[in-house]
Amino acid sequence: MQLLQETIRPSADLRNHYSEISKHCRENKEAVIITVNGRGDTVSLAYEEYKRMKARIELLEILAEAEDDAAHGRVASMQETFDDLRILLKGESQ
Repeated sequence: MQLLQETIRPSADLRNHYSEISKHCRENKEAVIITVNGRGDTVSLAYEEYKRMKARIELLEILAEAEDDAAHGRVASMQETFDDLRILLKGESQ
């Protein structure tokens, strides 16, 4: 598992050094935590890193739903599942 590195910068830096912070996020794949009065306020993150993080979160949500379905007996046989997929795929190809 890859941990996201973080840097902390005051809000004045965001105002005065946006280009530098943006470049830092993109090149180092790091999040920059922006503080106001010494407390975390917002996070700046490269767009590509944001998309990767969002995709991982969405996958984890799907897996959590699947785990909950299995725990509560909401499952189908493999044959049923593949039959349903075939029907869906045939409908999309038409």
